[in-house]
Amino acid sequence: MWRQISERVKDYPGRQKVVRTLVELGLGIRGNSSIYCGGIELSDAKIARHLGVDRRTVRETAELISSDPVLKSVFERMRPAGPLLAEIARFLNYSVIEIYADPHTVGIVAQATTLVAQENIAIRQAIADDPDLTPEPKLTLVVEKEPSGEVLQKMLKIPGVIKISTY
Repeated sequence: MWRQISERVKDYPGRQKVVRTLVELGLGIRGNSSIYCGGIELSDAKIARHLGVDRRTVRETAELISSDPVLKSVFERMRPAGPLLAEIARFLNYSVIEIYADPHTVGIVAQATTLVAQENIAIRQAIADDPDLTPEPKLTLVVEKEPSGEVLQKMLKIPGVIKISTY
């Protein structure tokens, strides 16, 4: 998806920065080219300030998206994915497993979650980074209790897995 979107703004670094942030945060565009986080309309000026671009760049990017049928259909339906529990897991007494792997290898999510389930640990959240948006994509599993060293060793043996970290 990112390649299709970035192709339309490739000649404008500021717009590319805006579009990338819209995708990463799940921000949508509706109505008169307004940017939304779920049902909350966001200010062009505040988005621009956060990104270090001119507010006109944000406005022009939103208008470009609204005028392009493909981009419009994507961003009209874009929604935030919800809270990311990894950053607050320790406050909830959860553990986090980060699995770094070749993003083109098939079956890593299935095998890793099977290993966690076999240890009778509930998974509260699973997030896989988009390899087109993240330089070092990973699968993040937020689990209800710390997995055993044995399970972690088995995860390291999953084809395509490069490294694992837990906290």
